Amino acid sequence: MLVACILSLRTQDTTTGPAAARLFALADTPAAMLRLPARQIETLIYPVGFYRTKARVILGLCRDLLERFGGRVPDDIDALLTLKGVGRKTANLVVTMGFNKPGICVDTHVHRISNRLGYVRTRHPEQTEMALRGRLPRRFWIGYNDLLVAFGQNVCTPLSPRCSTCPVSALCRRVGVTTSR
Repeated sequence: MLVACILSLRTQDTTTGPAAARLFALADTPAAMLRLPARQIETLIYPVGFYRTKARVILGLCRDLLERFGGRVPDDIDALLTLKGVGRKTANLVVTMGFNKPGICVDTHVHRISNRLGYVRTRHPEQTEMALRGRLPRRFWIGYNDLLVAFGQNVCTPLSPRCSTCPVSALCRRVGVTTSR
């Protein structure tokens, strides 16, 4: 989950899935990953965005996991954040999807829509995560990202959202919306 999440950053899911499958077919543990040269990882994960950088990050993560965590991915956000290349979005995604523990994964869709609805008033995704932790009941934390990603891709788009077909338009404050369909 951790490596797949690293691959997914700034890359569409349709590209990430096949790249992860190619990589995991050859190496599915940190030790096995470290036996692959960076160039081979680059080739396996191409065309994910920033594939060269991600290959180096993956090798560093695997080294760190073996040295500090016995080769196991930690199930704690704070521990995950000590790994180089892991930010809050990645740490929350790993904890929620990998360990089914509460976390709020804030990507561009969650940040934009939570603010557009007027549910939070924040400027940065990390602020959005903290504001949502204070307002959103815990039972909704894990599913919140999945719900808003699909909604943000299809209805509440960044530019010219489809407000006329939005099922929650009556509840939306439309913060920052200047044009809509």
